[in-house]
Amino acid sequence: MTLLTSLAILPLLAQGALQTGPDLGKAEGRCRANEQGPALIVSAVGLKDRTGNLKLEVYPANEQDYLADDNVLLNAGKTFRRVEVPVPAGATPELCIRVPRPGRYSVVLLHDRDTNHRFNWQRDGVGFASNPSLGMSQPEWHQTVATAGSGRTRISITLNYLRGLRGMQPLD
Repeated sequence: MTLLTSLAILPLLAQGALQTGPDLGKAEGRCRANEQGPALIVSAVGLKDRTGNLKLEVYPANEQDYLADDNVLLNAGKTFRRVEVPVPAGATPELCIRVPRPGRYSVVLLHDRDTNHRFNWQRDGVGFASNPSLGMSQPEWHQTVATAGSGRTRISITLNYLRGLRGMQPLD
């Protein structure tokens, strides 16, 4: 085998070693009772209905890692956290997600209405920290940033759903 062939195979071998699955980041993201460390408490505002799951994810606040593959982030030792819960029947849902340290993070909230673990832009809802307008495109990374303090920091994310030709918007 030539050196060139060996080098070409390395990326394929690395992919085989990557972790995978919908549970990635959940153990790190789950808040624990009486824990004092940094976390975000996110209120999910504007739900279309009470079906499915809410999935909250935290990414590094930079362009390169914004919405990057969770496998790649975790295997590179970068921040990725996920919390997924069934939509509660009662009042405005609140999700707690731990972060590794105080600082800035990109935050996304998904309403997976059919619980298939895939975002369907025609059916599901999505929202970001700072509540940027979405329309027909995803926001830039710097529009989705929340700053976590040393304790629990409260933020509110408004969900957006497809609204015909107007694109993704909050419900009226």
